[in-house]
Amino acid sequence: MNELVDNNSDLKSRKTLTTVIYALYAASFFVAITAVVGIVMNYLKQGEMRGTFLESHFRWQIRTFWYGLLWGIVGALLLFVFVGWFVLVANAVWLIYRIVKGWLNLNDDKPMYA
Repeated sequence: MNELVDNNSDLKSRKTLTTVIYALYAASFFVAITAVVGIVMNYLKQGEMRGTFLESHFRWQIRTFWYGLLWGIVGALLLFVFVGWFVLVANAVWLIYRIVKGWLNLNDDKPMYA
């Protein structure tokens, strides 16, 4: 019985950490450094999530960070030819979608790639 309580409490703690990382990514629209904190936490805690539905959330978060960074850089470089604004707006919409979808699935205890 005690092991079941520990596992449940451990999963709740891991879920809280995953929620905090989604919040850090959302806050990065206002303070960019929070995304860097989020990605570092993703990589540091990734091993602890293996074997749980949270592993898919961590994969989702990591991909969100790297693709968002890539398209942010591409958009910034393309600002000189005015196409960059469209790329940056599309990237922002995509990032918001990824954060909201991930957060909603996490709230419902669903994996990301089901």
